[in-house]
Amino acid sequence: MTEEPSIVFVVDDDASLRDAIKSLLRSVGLQVELFGSAQEFLQARRIDVPACLILDIRLPGISGLDFQRKLAEAKIAIPVVFITGHGDIPMSVRAMKAGAVEFLTKPFRDQDLLDAIQLALDRDRARREQDAQIAGLRERFEWLTPREREVLPLVVSGIPNKQIAVEIGASETTVKVHRGQLMRKMGAESLPDLVRMAERMGIPTTRS
Repeated sequence: MTEEPSIVFVVDDDASLRDAIKSLLRSVGLQVELFGSAQEFLQARRIDVPACLILDIRLPGISGLDFQRKLAEAKIAIPVVFITGHGDIPMSVRAMKAGAVEFLTKPFRDQDLLDAIQLALDRDRARREQDAQIAGLRERFEWLTPREREVLPLVVSGIPNKQIAVEIGASETTVKVHRGQLMRKMGAESLPDLVRMAERMGIPTTRS
């Protein structure tokens, strides 16, 4: 199914279904971990690889939908594929609005589950890659001097050097030096490149 290491977590209180899903996913080369409850999943030590969560709607102690919300509140970013034998349209709408990848009603086709898992894993890989890129940008940002950090949002807002000089109380020549230094340290090849970097780090690129 995929050559990149990944793992699928299954949370369902039906042991026979858990085992059936495990056999299916292992047959296509995916690593699987099974849990009978949401609490078991939270208490388990999870390896740091692309992953997704197959989650039953009805679970002991907490519903799958409420667990989805708790994961989001806890900043646990893992794509969710819901499976249920008791689903309805309001449930599916709520799940999808909260970011679920798919909402499958039992009995579902094996291929539908595999397709949903592939989509979920692709989504998690993309998120992880984006997170890594942003972490790299923030690491570069830490190398900027306080003055360069002050100049950065002004530069990406399109403010001319002369005006920046007035705002920070420095000469235009000094601003040009700061601008060149921050471009070099951030690894930006152009102003649009620097603007994109700032946007990804959450630095405002326009002035209110």
